[in-house]
Amino acid sequence: MRIGYVDPFSGASGDMLLGALVDAGLSLDRLRELLAAGLDLGGYEVSAERAQQHGLTGTRVTVRITEPQPARAWREIRSLLERSALPERARGRALAVFQALAEAEAQVHGVSPDEVHFHELGAVDSIVDIVGIALGLELLGIEALYSGPLPLSRGFVQTQHGLLPIPAPATAALLAGARAPTRPVDIVAELVTPTGAAVLATLARFEQPPMRVEAVGYGFGTRELPWPNALRLWIGEATGEAGEPVDEGPEELLLEANIDDMNPEFFEPLLDRLFEAGALDAWLEPITMKRGRPGTKVSAICRATDRVELERVFIEHSSTFGVRALPLDRVKAGRRIEQIATRWGDVRIKLKLWRGRVIDAVPEYRDCLAIHQRTGMPIRVIYNEAARIAEAWIGRKAESEEGAR
Repeated sequence: MRIGYVDPFSGASGDMLLGALVDAGLSLDRLRELLAAGLDLGGYEVSAERAQQHGLTGTRVTVRITEPQPARAWREIRSLLERSALPERARGRALAVFQALAEAEAQVHGVSPDEVHFHELGAVDSIVDIVGIALGLELLGIEALYSGPLPLSRGFVQTQHGLLPIPAPATAALLAGARAPTRPVDIVAELVTPTGAAVLATLARFEQPPMRVEAVGYGFGTRELPWPNALRLWIGEATGEAGEPVDEGPEELLLEANIDDMNPEFFEPLLDRLFEAGALDAWLEPITMKRGRPGTKVSAICRATDRVELERVFIEHSSTFGVRALPLDRVKAGRRIEQIATRWGDVRIKLKLWRGRVIDAVPEYRDCLAIHQRTGMPIRVIYNEAARIAEAWIGRKAESEEGAR
């Protein structure tokens, strides 16, 4: 699994996170294309330049406002994102970050989230930063994000509401809600912004994972500090002893809805939509509801970061009025995909890894089906031959010359 680890040695902000993604390999041209095609938003330009401080070189991304912009309420930003043409997971991640911001601001100001006007956070540059980060994670194939402890400084910051203490109240609420680890830094400067806090509190897990590093990016801020004012991002493959059970912890959720008033033919496209939105698994169960009515329970397992998008699919694509969300702990066997050659064509096989060895090897049904449709050969014959060849993998050490692909 491809992961990212944020090293916020000098803090975190939206532009620093976006700069680190670009420095680590995100195409700025491709990012601009997806922003322009996906968001009904104008009046801005995104640029990137090489930056250097204290001998360290990286990238500084700037969002320049070219037209006057209004302060936007959370409901307006939500509508903007929901009607966007962004990729499903990127849209879900951006919605989740803004939802967290809205809830933090609502908590601070004593209002409901829908009443929140973001002022600075509703400006186009913050929208572009958050959506750009979500798109960057998608384009670089980063499935999970991690972060180190955040540095907390002191002083005051000028906001629409006047001078407020550092960290800003919304930042403090976000970090408290995520139980984020912090470390004190004796400097008068805002090192962690509300946008940076929202992205990490929503999308990241605060621990350093074992990984095989493939790229490192530095995203620079604009402030001059006694040290490089940058954020470092490590990107690579998650590692660990091959085949060991993976404890997913509370990072996954089980979403459920009971439905008794929907055309049964509509459940198939609902499941398709849930998978498109990032569901790790989804299924249907027959149930008996009040007054003996037959019903169907729709369940989906998802990453916590995909919750908002999957809840949207439940509400928009079914007749339910509500969705239950339950924290889920899972232990999973390791897995790896390999490819074998049959007489009629190549077939992928899924290897099940446990305690350092392959304990099962299963042909990919869709590959067998494609060969059947192309050749007319009975699918059971194709599947049986693939399964027979795949048996040679069973018992091998998970760490072998073939390696994970």
